[in-house]
Amino acid sequence: MYNFRTDLAVERREIFRKNNKLKEIDGVEVEEKKINENINVTRVKIVNEKGETAIGKPIGNYITIDIKKIKLAEEDEIQKASEIVSEELKNIINKHISYKDDILVVGLGNLYVTPDSLGPKVINDIDITRHIIKYLPQYIDENTRPVSAISPGVLGTTGIETLEILEGIVEKVKPKLLIVIDSLASRSIERISSTVQISDTGIVPGAGVGNTRKELSQRTLNIPVVSMGVPMVVESAVLVNDCLNLFIEKLQQEAKSNDYLNKLKEADNYEEIKEVLNPQDYNMIVTPKEIDELIDNMSSIVARGINMSL
Repeated sequence: MYNFRTDLAVERREIFRKNNKLKEIDGVEVEEKKINENINVTRVKIVNEKGETAIGKPIGNYITIDIKKIKLAEEDEIQKASEIVSEELKNIINKHISYKDDILVVGLGNLYVTPDSLGPKVINDIDITRHIIKYLPQYIDENTRPVSAISPGVLGTTGIETLEILEGIVEKVKPKLLIVIDSLASRSIERISSTVQISDTGIVPGAGVGNTRKELSQRTLNIPVVSMGVPMVVESAVLVNDCLNLFIEKLQQEAKSNDYLNKLKEADNYEEIKEVLNPQDYNMIVTPKEIDELIDNMSSIVARGINMSL
């Protein structure tokens, strides 16, 4: 299996196709939908073991919502993106549970490390209803879905695996479905804090940055787990590879034609670049300087999308 170093199914598909010179992958179905000039939705469905083996993701649905110019987005653009997230999330939830079943929303990550703070920040904006339904039912519509939420922290500060915490909560609270939010890793600088991935196959926290924790899925928790993530970091090798491609494009424009540059740009140079950087410990995990503003916008989009869908 490839060392993809990305959590996004859509990127894994592209990497596998490019390296194997394939038009499409057996066992993987893809549907693309352009919403407007800034929002594009790609639905990747892995339908069998061949597709699962090819891109290293479990059989299931993976929806990628790409949102351009998020740093400069106005309120109406953020609201539009939230509506798209809500629509896609609602479609996945409805495949697994009924409209009044309990849902637990889980925000993974560390609030005090900005690129890893997406989950806890989203939790702060979730509309919680479980306690109102239980203690003050007269003040809420009878068709309201019970929603609870938690941000369990990280192993380094709690000493407890997230799976262990959630096993206890699921046993006592008995939700019918989990929505888990986490920061992801990408293989494209363009996707940092401008993409939302929604999946119904659960999540392996830390997998994209080589710090794999225990899997959160229906297999480990015995209820459906829907994951939502936003790429917040890339490796130095990704940054160098993308910058190299941009540099080659500039040279191509000036030189008009160059066989060597064309071949270099067509190749995926990530692995070669990583081999150079790793021995010197230069293959760092990097994030943009505007990450605070970006993560605020994306946490708002994800939180609104969840609230509207529930």
